[in-house]
Amino acid sequence: MVSLSQIEQDLTAALKAKDQLKVDTLRALKTRITNEKIAKMSAKGGSPKGRKDLEESDIVVLVRSEVKRRKEAAASYKEGGRPELEAKELSEAGILEQYLPQQMSEAQLSEIIDKEIAENNFTAKDFGPAMGKLKAKVGLLADGAMLAKILKEKLK
Repeated sequence: MVSLSQIEQDLTAALKAKDQLKVDTLRALKTRITNEKIAKMSAKGGSPKGRKDLEESDIVVLVRSEVKRRKEAAASYKEGGRPELEAKELSEAGILEQYLPQQMSEAQLSEIIDKEIAENNFTAKDFGPAMGKLKAKVGLLADGAMLAKILKEKLK
């Protein structure tokens, strides 16, 4: 289970261990979570005193977004011939991935997709509804890109 308090504890431990990469990564994540909390609060017109913490699923979505952003940056640095920056971005992504729930394997996903296709008689035209149903079923336990890739292969 990931929470802001767990991230803060890990940040404190990283500060004590003088692990600058982890400190920078966790500070950025904490800032992103805090900004999201403020944005939600202001969207609802709430007051700071009534501020609630984000749900675990909200935090997981933010962490996944940060991991994706760093992997995309690493790919850009690789194309640009900057291996030192690519390595830094991949290291940060690795630190953040520790806060994500264990992901389903391709075999497990494939099995679930086969079952859904058989139960609902999905065809290639039904990609959108099938994807929606599968995302609801697997939730945060599967990467959306991997899910879409396997589903497209099976619906051909």
